[in-house]
Amino acid sequence: MPQYQAVKGTRDIFPEEVARWKYVEGVVDAQASLYGFSEIRIPVFEYTELFQRGIGSTTDIVGKEMFTFQPDPKGRSLTLRPEMTAGVMRAAIQNNLLASAPVHKLYYMGELFRKERPQAGRQRQFSQFGAELLGVSSPAAVAEVITLMMEVFRSLGLQRLKLRINSLGDADDRLRYRVALQNYFSPFADILDDASKERLEKNPLRILDSKNPALQELIAGAPKLYEYLSEASVQDFEKVLFYLKERTIAFDIDHRLVRGLDYYCNTAFEVTSSELGAQDAIGGGGRYDGLARELGSSTDVPAVGFAVGMERLLMTMEKQALFDVVAPQAPLVYVVVQQQELADHALQMVCRLRNASIKTEIDLAARSMKAQMREANRIKASYALFVGATELTTGLYSLKNLATSEQTMLTLEALLELLGESAAGMQLQP
Repeated sequence: MPQYQAVKGTRDIFPEEVARWKYVEGVVDAQASLYGFSEIRIPVFEYTELFQRGIGSTTDIVGKEMFTFQPDPKGRSLTLRPEMTAGVMRAAIQNNLLASAPVHKLYYMGELFRKERPQAGRQRQFSQFGAELLGVSSPAAVAEVITLMMEVFRSLGLQRLKLRINSLGDADDRLRYRVALQNYFSPFADILDDASKERLEKNPLRILDSKNPALQELIAGAPKLYEYLSEASVQDFEKVLFYLKERTIAFDIDHRLVRGLDYYCNTAFEVTSSELGAQDAIGGGGRYDGLARELGSSTDVPAVGFAVGMERLLMTMEKQALFDVVAPQAPLVYVVVQQQELADHALQMVCRLRNASIKTEIDLAARSMKAQMREANRIKASYALFVGATELTTGLYSLKNLATSEQTMLTLEALLELLGESAAGMQLQP
């Protein structure tokens, strides 16, 4: 066994898999741009209280899962970001972003960190892409964000996904519901687990998010949040559903859906895949109108967003065989050195080809011609370009099509023209 291994809950991503990541990231970039979202990049760690106040002290993330340390000279605790929304809102408030325009459409891709039990699709270092719409959270804005998320999935070819959606109501709705839940769960305090007992006093809605199998029957009998929604909240939610129907986006109303973060209000949603097993959520989001004030803003900032887990998304795509044509792009040309004393000239040829935007590879280990040809075929190069004494003397270069075995002699100018056309054709392929 090697002396050093990757830390538990982290993993190495090699070139073939990186090609898949870049493919997905390219689709995200294209769709986000189409919908008018611009990329934001924020620090990988923040002051711990940002997440304590933003996410909520009763959530599993804050209570159990954060990587927290204290290198700050003033003794302030720092935390590797476990989610992105609080950091994006912090950046918007700190930089007075909404003063420049009333609405900002932002998206991101980045690494996050949680102390979770490593399993398929869930690592301690993981990646998400997501979008945040700041300054408006109307039903049309909510539908806009959901549509962007679902359009990314559609563009990737994903099928058999389920969009679950619910209304969490406004602050007054949840206050009434909080009392109802406390009244319901209090007589059963003796059978609640420790986490649920703590949540009963601080935030009983979190009990509904419990994964404890022993509590599921009790949770199933709890009052329904929709019974405590105001007329305004109901109308707001129905308008969101109307927009989704207009866009032919299928959904299931799930009145048990509360999501895992305290900052959500009104519409919340989640996308799941049955192909992922028990941990079936790929992504989700919702409105979070009160987050800005919770983080110190003097005013509320209406907002709505979503986040998607890259690892689970990639797992689902693999199960649906959507990566058959996604692989690292092979070089167009492999330069074969026939005599090693001509290696310097061959390297000059490589530079000429690369300067012409032709993807080119060459052997740097002084291997035999047979070994070089074997390598050219292994990496699936389209052509082998031979550099030997004859080529150097005549100025004509031998180019072999490795698919057809056809071989031609070309001047440098003709060679660059032919390969340039081939390179341009490859770039146009999907």
